[in-house]
Amino acid sequence: MHANNSLAETFLPKAREFSSLHSILLVLGGTIALAISSKIQVPFYPVPLTMQTFVLLSLSIAYGPRLATATVLLYLFEGAIGLPVFAFGGGLAYFAGPSAGYLFGFVIAAFACGWLARMGWDRNVFTTAFAMIIGNALIYIPGLLWLALVSNQSALQVVHSGFLIFLLPDAVKIALAAAMLPLAWKWVKQNTPDEG
Repeated sequence: MHANNSLAETFLPKAREFSSLHSILLVLGGTIALAISSKIQVPFYPVPLTMQTFVLLSLSIAYGPRLATATVLLYLFEGAIGLPVFAFGGGLAYFAGPSAGYLFGFVIAAFACGWLARMGWDRNVFTTAFAMIIGNALIYIPGLLWLALVSNQSALQVVHSGFLIFLLPDAVKIALAAAMLPLAWKWVKQNTPDEG
């Protein structure tokens, strides 16, 4: 596969005109979207169900690996310094709580989904969905490992409370995002002048 521009790079002015200012605005906008999506939640215990994975995976596919990873790192930094960007606030103590593993998984998933999109996986529904399934797995793996470490639950309870109860909502979120992103590409192609 060959590398492609991300959706954001294609939609915004190209080459030298795709400036640092555009990148900064995209990253800041992404952290705001992640913060808002963390507040849209169903209070499951010990990890709440939020709209963050929908926003994270969609943003990663649209931004590409560099901008998506920068967005998540800035988001985590904002939370670490105490800004209330996480589901239940912010602060360094959050990184010792039950959700910390998922948050670190966000970084891995952002890079992976952005990279897969750069390889062209974001151009149709099925490959977009598969990229997001991979991204979800990369969030769950460190999330479950950390949850098992810090909670008093059995392995079966960890799998249930940290994974199984999220499967159906995640499937719906992935289906929605996977349907939207190729449509966004179609719109961008129709509204972007051909190069050359």
